[in-house]
Amino acid sequence: MKLLDVTEFYSVRGGGVRSHLSQKGHVLCQLGHSHTVVAPGPFDGWAGETTDPSGGVTRLYHVRGPALPYDPTYHLLFRLDKVRALISREKPDVLEIHSPYAAALTCLSMPRRSFGIRTFVWHADFIDTYLRGALEKKLGIRGTDTAVEPLWAWVRAISRGCAATFAATRWQADKLEAHGAERVRCVPFGVEKSIFQPEKRSESWRRAIRGDTHAAPILVAIGRMAVEKRWEVVVDAYRKIAAKTGAFLVIFGDGPEREKLERDLASYPRARFFGFERDREKLATALASSDLLVHGCPFETFGLGVAEALACGLPAVLPDEGGAAEQASPESTMLYRAGDAQACADAIEMMLARDHFELRHRGALSADRVQSVEAHFREMLGIYDELLARC
Repeated sequence: MKLLDVTEFYSVRGGGVRSHLSQKGHVLCQLGHSHTVVAPGPFDGWAGETTDPSGGVTRLYHVRGPALPYDPTYHLLFRLDKVRALISREKPDVLEIHSPYAAALTCLSMPRRSFGIRTFVWHADFIDTYLRGALEKKLGIRGTDTAVEPLWAWVRAISRGCAATFAATRWQADKLEAHGAERVRCVPFGVEKSIFQPEKRSESWRRAIRGDTHAAPILVAIGRMAVEKRWEVVVDAYRKIAAKTGAFLVIFGDGPEREKLERDLASYPRARFFGFERDREKLATALASSDLLVHGCPFETFGLGVAEALACGLPAVLPDEGGAAEQASPESTMLYRAGDAQACADAIEMMLARDHFELRHRGALSADRVQSVEAHFREMLGIYDELLARC
């Protein structure tokens, strides 16, 4: 099978969508399929190719575009002619849209003869995440509904032009259907369970973080540092409990808000920034070796970093809205009112007051609930086969 994915959600640094597409390429390549990702970047041309003895191949093609002002690790996809030419040349069995902007416009404009089926993956709830909150303060709920309706009409148009629209959580699938999207399928993403597992726990890593403070708990937070991720909730919650608990806060991620977050925590020596960790083994060790994940974003359409932490058996404090909440296990996670730093702080204290060994044990048992990346893409391949058989 030949698959071609077009996306604008592709950072040269890394991120959730890039990780998802990289994992997809790895699995499909091993299964003997051809996989191509087309994404904007700093230059034109092929950026990498991997082949497998099974005959599979995965490739990345960059279309040169200007860096975006808020986060220059992302680029603008505006050379739509180049994307169209590549699709026409490749003639994929599956043409998949991974962002609802220029990528969707380009793919929807392709003639039917240039692909087998066309599908859409809902990676970001761009309407409610970026617009609804600000508009409701000015227009109220009813006025905001009217203002964003043209955007939902565009989402409906994308789904109408596709054989399936994929959402990674039931919450997002229900929202899409409520707004009139067609042929919606809920297929949760998976994680690399051979890497992210409770067995990666390391006492030497814990000693390196804590030094001589052997009783201090280690909190960990992970994600892109952007305004929609609501890092201020995590930061404010930590500041409320830092002195009382003596906890360390280990932070993985990068983005345009990093400098501000570092300033906000400059007077807290036990808060440490480790940047974007490209070594998946090192990240798994950190997650498995910490005591508690603290997450602030209520807009996750899935939350890959949260899933990786849970797969490591890490107990968690999560907002009660969004895809992260849908992954929560009552045995080892606690939900707090989204956006409320005090509620987050209270949840952290309650979790730290529980028996540590029992909580870790329950987290390790809950790790089995997280789907593997192989299982996810095998399910997707089955759906592709089903849809291709109909066309």
